[in-house]
Amino acid sequence: RRRHPLAGDGNALDGIRAERKALSDLREVADRILDTTALTVHQLKDRLVELYVAPKARPGLATSLVSFGFKHGVPFDADLVFDVRFLPNPHFVESLRPLDGRHERVRAFVLDHPESKEMLRRLEDFLKFVLPCYEREGKAYLTVAIGCTGGRHRSVTLAEELGRFLSGLGYAPTVVHRDLERE
Repeated sequence: RRRHPLAGDGNALDGIRAERKALSDLREVADRILDTTALTVHQLKDRLVELYVAPKARPGLATSLVSFGFKHGVPFDADLVFDVRFLPNPHFVESLRPLDGRHERVRAFVLDHPESKEMLRRLEDFLKFVLPCYEREGKAYLTVAIGCTGGRHRSVTLAEELGRFLSGLGYAPTVVHRDLERE
């Protein structure tokens, strides 16, 4: 337990008495008094948002999709990290190597394989389930990182696809390709 800030050398009850005395003038002019005794931090936040934030002004979950290359390191701010290095790699197709995952030919190559389609479907299902859960919990930001070897082909394609999927669900994801210009 933490010491009550107004307790001085006394006990917690002395601190509570001092706090009540210090706030008595404010209490008399207050139009609303909240008893927070039995509330968790999350419940208190929910109650304050409910009382003081207009419904249309309540922020949603700011979602970022970041493609990256494992050889350049995992994004430090990622909440969720998915490894797609098991998918067929366009890097080994000479005509696709100079392109990136935003190019239709690379996209078609990546998504033409059953395991790619299945991975995309599973990621969509997972995000469709978990994003509302994070919102209910009060999370403000979520960064989903998708990595392949270099961060130019597979991860880029999947990040783009997931961005379109989440937009279709009413989210406004930011899609960032961190390592697109790296070698």
